[in-house]
Amino acid sequence: MRNPSRWILAGALTLVMVGGAVAAAARVAPQATTEFITDASGRDLVPNGFNTASSAKSTPDGMPLFTEEQLDAEHADVGTNFVRFLISWRSVEPEKGEINQAYLDDVEDRVGWYAERGYHVMLDMHQDLWGSAISPDHPGWGNGAPAWATYTDDLPVVPGDMWELVYLEPGTIRAFDHFWNTTGEHPELMEHYASAWKAVAERFADNETVVAYDLMNEPYGGTLQGVAFESGPLTELYQRTTNAIREVDQDSWVCVEPQAFGFNWGVPSALGAIDDPREGDARIAYCPHLYPLPMDLGDGFSGGSKDLIKATVEQWDHNVMRAAEVLGQGNGPVPIILGEFGLDTTRDGAEEYVKLVYDTADASGMGVTYWSRDDGSWGPYETDGTKRNLIDWVHRPYVRAAEGLQSWQSDADKLTFTVSGGGSAEVYLPSNTFQGEPQVDGAEVSSWDADSGILTLAVPADATVTITP
Repeated sequence: MRNPSRWILAGALTLVMVGGAVAAAARVAPQATTEFITDASGRDLVPNGFNTASSAKSTPDGMPLFTEEQLDAEHADVGTNFVRFLISWRSVEPEKGEINQAYLDDVEDRVGWYAERGYHVMLDMHQDLWGSAISPDHPGWGNGAPAWATYTDDLPVVPGDMWELVYLEPGTIRAFDHFWNTTGEHPELMEHYASAWKAVAERFADNETVVAYDLMNEPYGGTLQGVAFESGPLTELYQRTTNAIREVDQDSWVCVEPQAFGFNWGVPSALGAIDDPREGDARIAYCPHLYPLPMDLGDGFSGGSKDLIKATVEQWDHNVMRAAEVLGQGNGPVPIILGEFGLDTTRDGAEEYVKLVYDTADASGMGVTYWSRDDGSWGPYETDGTKRNLIDWVHRPYVRAAEGLQSWQSDADKLTFTVSGGGSAEVYLPSNTFQGEPQVDGAEVSSWDADSGILTLAVPADATVTITP
């Protein structure tokens, strides 16, 4: 039987979601973004990959339990081109004011694996439930922040059967309140966080494989929630951290997330705009997550939950585009990467749900990094390396990079995309569907590598390109 607190949470959020869905239906849907993060050559990138990996949250060295051989398998089986790679504040700054260069060496080694295979990397400063020192009697419940930055004032943190509810424990709330300086007692913590990011950016500023920094995973405001949190200290942290990064790195994209509680379930965001001090156009991107509440509570994409989940995804998509427009400050929506979505793929309707999310992301111009590259029922492989059902669901044709990309649509046996200015484009075509040289309308084939599935094209200006087997 579910914990009664789950039902309270579910009831409250259902009312919010239903009300929001009705309001959203009465508004004109915002336009899809036509802005994308870019590579070193200025080509638009469509991120397609995994979060790698949840195991990094608890390992002593902060590295995921992930090998080069496993990356080779992923590359061959799915054709990914991007990774949201988990790093942590506790590993970057394990002691106050001391940057762990050996850890950054390890991260740089892993980035090298991806570079050799033509990937791009977004570094994600990950946290859940603040940090591992949040509850010394229950190791493994939190991750991210170092022990020296954890101030619970001896308030209790008692884990329950739903991990998200540990955010509501008094000690967890107090740790976050100290970080956001709600208490007025530790104004130095946000500054240390921004300085840690500056150290990361200084290391990777000249690394063309690392194209983006995700500033904080699923931020939580403690006693501050909603508008007060997002428009206040969260926006302040993002601005302060962006300024610190730009002191050493003018080119990488800065990705910001909304508050997780609520937004991941379809509630609007109040995140403020971030001014990018770099020379030239701003390089701010939006990296929200999607976890519909019924699925967070254990339901599949079936029965009475299915319609509510569909409504949540539609409402979430609308709110993502609105927030991306705010961040664009009048220049249209900024680039968007769906930083996390995932589910136990043994649940009813899992394949249909995965397709719904990818189709939604495609239509709105979002890249996607699935949660996660760990083994088991949420991931693409079993612990012995056996392929799981997820591989077939996410193995799809897509645009890897293109100049002047505007939109795309991916089907199992067809890829269509449009560009404005002419130039080169690179697409991935799964070998299980695209056997032999593909048929291309609207562009000239520059090269086709059947082994890698990569097709390069010369595309004229204002073109629509269609590729079929």
